[in-house]
Amino acid sequence: MSLFEPNPLAAEDADASRPLAERMRPRTLEEYIGQEHILGPGKPLRMQMERDQLTSMILWGPPGVGKTSLARLIARMTRCDFVPFSAVTSGIKEVKSIMAEAEHNRKIGRRTLLFVDEIHRFNKSQQDAFLPYVEKGDVILIGATTENPSFEVISALLSRSRVFTLKSLGIPEVVRLLRRAVEDEDRGLGARRLQIADEQLEQIAIHANGDARAAYTALELAAAAADAGEITAPLLEDVLQRKMLLYDKGGEEHFNLISALHKSVRSSDADAALYWLARMLEAGEDRLYIARRLVRMAIEDIGLADPRAMEQAIAAMRTVHFLGQPEGDQALGQLAIYLAMAPKSDAAYSALNAARDVARRALAEPVPMHLRNAPTRLMKNLGYGEGYQHAHQSEAGLASMECLPGSLAGTRFYEPTARGIEARLRERLEEIRKWKAEQRGQGG
Repeated sequence: MSLFEPNPLAAEDADASRPLAERMRPRTLEEYIGQEHILGPGKPLRMQMERDQLTSMILWGPPGVGKTSLARLIARMTRCDFVPFSAVTSGIKEVKSIMAEAEHNRKIGRRTLLFVDEIHRFNKSQQDAFLPYVEKGDVILIGATTENPSFEVISALLSRSRVFTLKSLGIPEVVRLLRRAVEDEDRGLGARRLQIADEQLEQIAIHANGDARAAYTALELAAAAADAGEITAPLLEDVLQRKMLLYDKGGEEHFNLISALHKSVRSSDADAALYWLARMLEAGEDRLYIARRLVRMAIEDIGLADPRAMEQAIAAMRTVHFLGQPEGDQALGQLAIYLAMAPKSDAAYSALNAARDVARRALAEPVPMHLRNAPTRLMKNLGYGEGYQHAHQSEAGLASMECLPGSLAGTRFYEPTARGIEARLRERLEEIRKWKAEQRGQGG
């Protein structure tokens, strides 16, 4: 059976047996919610779609943010044959079969959009198999991945594609999607005349954590269990298997609780940190969400005052993932206590932010010649690497050369505190800076 059937996307819209998430896929740009940074008026991908000037691309983003929906929408708008391809079920033999048909269709004026879901699961040989057909223009390749394409997609394919980063959906965006599904009589649940308040839709959106597919699934389960078409808070608790806190518009209380936990840790109040953590656990909050936020606290508020804090945070996150509930909750409690008691410093966090600010504002000066590698004779003759000092070859194990561009010479971004291990780092940094200043003063 050929994969190149006429209007396969249009046929799918009418299939009421498919899951709600499939039925509610957007058919127009106006129906697509989110990703304004690439699909808003005048944005790059939107311009490509409207002008029908497609190139191969990689869509990178977390689950449920609309990567597949966007690929299907692009195919609709540009009138391309949409051919989905999965690394789980297909191999090089299938690639060659599809490409042969795509080449034939190109010769008779039909274009093929090959959508490769989870492209990071394809091995090098499978990805290599796409290259000649992408180069010849037999197919427009759209790969979707949740992993960093720089590491998971071969460089040859990456250089022929444009990477678009998709962001997690916000709570208001997910609520809009759910409300549309509740009211849509053709593809959604509108024919059931469901009664559900915005507060309940917000609960589903918070539970989904930016994943539209998960939100649709939860709504469909709740609709199936609703008595007389009414989705109440107790019903939703049963469906989501979590207790409900008082969440007001936009899920503010959800963020209030994590803010309270963060500020308690920052204030070195272990008891308060445990209380706010317990509140979130009892509400059924996503454990990995809590773990991610605790990792952030270890980096942002403790930093190099106790470098082990980040190690402990990553270990706790892995424990939560490995053990699940309720055993993994103990790891979160232990971590919250450790972070609250650790010495605090945001010096490293502030240093990177300051450096990034300068990198954005200042002229992007070329890398100084003495810091460049000279792998060829020509580059060596041009002065690449000239004046470089190898620290291991000096008695002090240091080099006095300036490593910043000329206009930034002497700039200091990192200023350690006198707390925890950072106190020792501060002493060492001052020793290094003093030695360099003395050497430079002597012309060394």
